[in-house]
Amino acid sequence: MSDLLPDRRRREILDRVRAAGAVRVADLVAELGVSDMTVRRDLDRLARDGELQKVHGGAKLPAGSSAAEPGFAHKSALQLPEKAAIAAAAETMVAPGMSVSLNSGTTTFALARALRRIPEITVVTNSPRIADVLQDAPATGQTVVLTGGVRTPSDALVGPLATAALRTLHVDLGFLGVHGISHRDGLTTPNMMEAEMNRLFLQRCDRSVVLADSTKWGLSGLHRIAGLEEVDAVVTDDGLDAADRETLSHDVPDLRLEPVR
Repeated sequence: MSDLLPDRRRREILDRVRAAGAVRVADLVAELGVSDMTVRRDLDRLARDGELQKVHGGAKLPAGSSAAEPGFAHKSALQLPEKAAIAAAAETMVAPGMSVSLNSGTTTFALARALRRIPEITVVTNSPRIADVLQDAPATGQTVVLTGGVRTPSDALVGPLATAALRTLHVDLGFLGVHGISHRDGLTTPNMMEAEMNRLFLQRCDRSVVLADSTKWGLSGLHRIAGLEEVDAVVTDDGLDAADRETLSHDVPDLRLEPVR
C-alpha cells in the first residue's frame, strides 16, 4: 500500500481509527508500508483538520466527536449486561411466524442470538454478522434475508444496493439499534449512509422498537435518523436516571426499562 496517494493514505488511516477507536504508529507503518515519519506527518495533518487526536505512540478519535464511529469489535465489549437484558425483553415481542428486521449493531446482534430459539420467523438485516449468527443452529423454518451493499466501520451494509433491497420489503416488527438517542436530536448515527438505511428500516415495518442501553441517552451523532415521535417503543435498561426516564416517557408511547442482573 506504499504507493497510495497522500489523501488516500490519510483516508485509510482515518478509517482505521474510526473502526478501532485508536491506532498505533508502529501498526500503521507495518500495514501501510510507509515510514514512521510519513505516518506521523499524516497524523499531524489529520489532527490539524480535527479528524483525530494525537496521543503518545498513535492517535484516537476526538473526545465527544459526533462523527466518531467506533467499529463493531470495540462496541461489542461494552455494556454487556445491559445489552443482554434488553435483548431478553425484545425477544418476548417476537412470536413464531412473524417477520422482523434488525439493523446492524451490537445490541441487535445480542437479540439475533436470542431469536435463534424462535421457529418460523423471517429476519431481514443489513448485518452480515447477524445473518451469520442466525445461520448457526437456527430454529426450524427460519428465513434470513440479507441486503447487499457496502460495509461501514460498524459492519453495516449500506448504499444503493442495500436501500433498493429494503424498499421492496415490509415486516411486522422492526428493531433498531442506534449510536445516540436524545430528546433534542432524536435517533442519531455518525454515518450518513447508515442514517439513510435506518430511516428505511423504520418506514418498512408495522411497529418499530428502538434498542438502546442507558449510556446512549443524551448522545448525538452527526446524522439524524428520526425523531422520537416516529418510533413506537424504546427498550432500555434501568440505569437511566429518574429525570431522563420522565423525559423519554413523554417522547415515546411505550418505554420499557429492563433490570440489569
